[in-house]
Amino acid sequence: MGRIIVSNLVSVDGFFAGPNGEIDWHNVDAEFNEYANDLLSTVDGLLFGRVTYQMMADYWPTSSAITNDPIIAEKMNSLPKIVFSRTLKKAEWKNTRLVKGDIKQEISKLKRQPGKDLVVLGSGTIVSTLTQLGLIDEYRIIVNPVVLGDGKTMFRGIRDRLSLRLLKTRTFRSGNVLLYYEPVRKQEGPHG
Repeated sequence: MGRIIVSNLVSVDGFFAGPNGEIDWHNVDAEFNEYANDLLSTVDGLLFGRVTYQMMADYWPTSSAITNDPIIAEKMNSLPKIVFSRTLKKAEWKNTRLVKGDIKQEISKLKRQPGKDLVVLGSGTIVSTLTQLGLIDEYRIIVNPVVLGDGKTMFRGIRDRLSLRLLKTRTFRSGNVLLYYEPVRKQEGPHG
């Protein structure tokens, strides 16, 4: 398999969702959708935690999503999806597999299989867990020009410092700034 990529929108003050999980502040336009389409065209599947999965499953299969954003909706609905949850009873969104077991074992198994990258969208708990396990290969942090003041961080509970190497940046006309990072592995220094 390819790499495990995280792609998330965050506020300037570092939150990927508001205090109650709200994402109504996401700065999404045609240029962002072009980025999303390009990303979804390069992956073999989507990884979610329960909360993000349920939010996405409630939106993307709807006629509103299909009408308003047919290209992204088609990809979101047709790509294979894995949802990690100990509490979800079943996953009914098309092409979804529910994994209740060991996330480290499952991701390690996926990374050994041939194929393209997998991407984590939202899913702060999964991002934190995979970060702690050293299983994320690239972080794509899309900083939105908004300060929330409070919210949910996708790195909640991280105990060990993680150094990142900036790979490239992209500035959107909307004011979003996309930062591509890879983790600096322990044997490497911050300068390679």
